[in-house]
Amino acid sequence: MEQINATGRRKSAIARVYLKEGSGKITINKKDLTEYFPSAILQYVVKQPLELLSVTEKYDIKANLDGGGFTGQSQALRMAIARALVKINAEDKKALKDQGFLTRDARVVERKKPGQPKARRRFQFSKR
Repeated sequence: MEQINATGRRKSAIARVYLKEGSGKITINKKDLTEYFPSAILQYVVKQPLELLSVTEKYDIKANLDGGGFTGQSQALRMAIARALVKINAEDKKALKDQGFLTRDARVVERKKPGQPKARRRFQFSKR
């Protein structure tokens, strides 16, 4: 099997994933998964599509993450891994889609408007 690549996005985070057969090693920006995401919750989020299909020890994953914060990056990586797994076996698409791993979460931070302190917050109104 050759190398499969896929992209995932969330907020302003972008994940590019290169997936190939191996022993289950996950490398992110030339660091190990546990080193890049010390939080067990974020590690769980990244591994969700692999555990759903029971292929955790079957593929080596190399990822480039850019932009956003750690939560957005972990969710972007999850989406990219799910897309790569669908490229390998199209029959897995339904299971991954039902869990919501293939759906782009389009929510982003609303921009700040001029004449206001924040996006929706207004300055305090004074009648007199």
